[in-house]
Amino acid sequence: MDHGPHQHGYIQNKDDHLKRLRRIEGQARGLQRMVEEEQYCIDILTQVAAMTKALQAVSVSLLEEHLNHCVVDAARQGDDEAREKVGEAVDAIRRLVRS
Repeated sequence: MDHGPHQHGYIQNKDDHLKRLRRIEGQARGLQRMVEEEQYCIDILTQVAAMTKALQAVSVSLLEEHLNHCVVDAARQGDDEAREKVGEAVDAIRRLVRS
């Protein structure tokens, strides 16, 4: 899978993505702390759900940028390139839906 010198669509929002991922990282540390402190199960599950939603939001944002940038660029290149990028996007969507 050659991704070459192509600039990825998320680059324009890289700082926003990193900020969100750092927040998620903090949520993961908070979850660990909650378990270490033997906090109430439902409170931990509530935080797991919040973290899951945050990861899903990052995923959807990256997917949208992939479609708007990489897939659109590939469509301009021609059928084979476009089909490959659409196939990658479909595979990514399948992984997201399964998770």
